[in-house]
Amino acid sequence: MKFPNTQQLHSFALVNPEQLFNPRPFAFSHVAEVRHYLRALHISGQGGQNQQGQLSSDFVHQVEQAFRNITFILKDRDATLADIAVLRIYVVEHNSKKHQLLIQAMQRLWQDRAFPACTLVPVNCLALTGMLIEVEATAYCL
Repeated sequence: MKFPNTQQLHSFALVNPEQLFNPRPFAFSHVAEVRHYLRALHISGQGGQNQQGQLSSDFVHQVEQAFRNITFILKDRDATLADIAVLRIYVVEHNSKKHQLLIQAMQRLWQDRAFPACTLVPVNCLALTGMLIEVEATAYCL
């Protein structure tokens, strides 16, 4: 059996149909079409806790730590942010300021790459007192 050259394959395509609004300014894509992959990573919700389990009271610090935690997990599994096809983001007391701060953080992380498909869910509270954000991710790797 001959395997395809994995250097030329991508595990999924991030697509934004022309009939829908451009989601790039909002740091997400409309569709993640999974094509070829060897591994699927389902990453449980990561909050803003550091390695000692401490939470900052600052929303931006929690956002940065949540994505840092996801990056640690991906690296441990030999993957990167570019392998994430889908994000689910839960935000306590969501408002337009928090939304803009989250978009800015994602733009810094993904830079010129396509953004994952993403759903933002405003919530009243999360698992821990003081937890302001939780990010769940699904990645597909070759």
